[in-house]
Amino acid sequence: MQEIVLKNHPIDDLLNQLNSFLQGEIVEKWGEKSLVFNNIHGKGTIRTISFDWGISLIDYDVNFSNDIKIVYETGAEPPLEFIFISQGRLGYIQGVDPEEVQLERYQNIIISPKKQSKKTLVFPKRVNVQVNIIHILKKQYAKKKHNNLAYLNDVIHSVFKDESVSLPYRHLGNFNLKIADQVKEIRSDNSYGAINALSIEGRLNIILAMQLLEQHKFDTEDKLSDSLSVSDIRKIHKLAGYIVDNISEPITIAILSEESGLSAKKLQLGFRMLYEKSVNEYVKKIKLEVSRDYLKNTDYSISEVVYKVGIKSRSYFSKIFSEHYGILPTEYRKKIKLKSRS
Repeated sequence: MQEIVLKNHPIDDLLNQLNSFLQGEIVEKWGEKSLVFNNIHGKGTIRTISFDWGISLIDYDVNFSNDIKIVYETGAEPPLEFIFISQGRLGYIQGVDPEEVQLERYQNIIISPKKQSKKTLVFPKRVNVQVNIIHILKKQYAKKKHNNLAYLNDVIHSVFKDESVSLPYRHLGNFNLKIADQVKEIRSDNSYGAINALSIEGRLNIILAMQLLEQHKFDTEDKLSDSLSVSDIRKIHKLAGYIVDNISEPITIAILSEESGLSAKKLQLGFRMLYEKSVNEYVKKIKLEVSRDYLKNTDYSISEVVYKVGIKSRSYFSKIFSEHYGILPTEYRKKIKLKSRS
């Protein structure tokens, strides 16, 4: 595993330090700096933009060739960082603790290390990682008019005040697609100049508010209606196995809801979050994958395959199989047989 150590310099120097290892090109435009690389280390873009009151954005869209540890030395003023991963995953190591904690996609993550310590982000090799980090220097932010810090709950307020009793701080919260939508808007914003900076700053404030709200709800055990807990995510994962095991039976949202104990809304949210599909789209995909395996590996007739994957109509099966794979099931089987003979 390769390691990049970043000294506690101003955020504007972050890309220069990263580039001493990545050997890419740094471009600066409209107050935003981007490091672009495509070489033996992998490919991607890392960009930073700084705003008033100690707020900065660090945005990674990278795919490294090898596992990479980026070690940050925090110095006398450890930042408070709001992290949101919209693609891939990360490992996190706090201080000298050898334990690596997994940071998951769509999870609300807030961290702040101790003074004069280290924090480490571990990027897995050959995985596209998109992570948005709102980096806050707490003393500068406290000087902001209407910072509303007094309204935060006791724990996060203590972290903002840099009180050692609350550090290091790590919040691994619920999973939320609403925050993902805001992060996506930042990446897709094609405006430039002052308009771009204002647009990004506005969305950062929205994301910051949403992440603080989720943290507050998490600590008070008052779930947001549009978020999922780790327990909810595990139930969705378990349902994927249930669907395969019961592929020949009717599989409806009502049945899955009863099996998991999750509401229909939570189910749809969970399947979109994990599989980027609605429940019905995911069930249809699994039925088609199982049917393809039957056609390839067994001598079942088309009618038998249709029955075994729980589809009532052979004509409907042929239609959706053709739409998905670009070939009729009968032609697919002929193609497989010809290939096995050659």
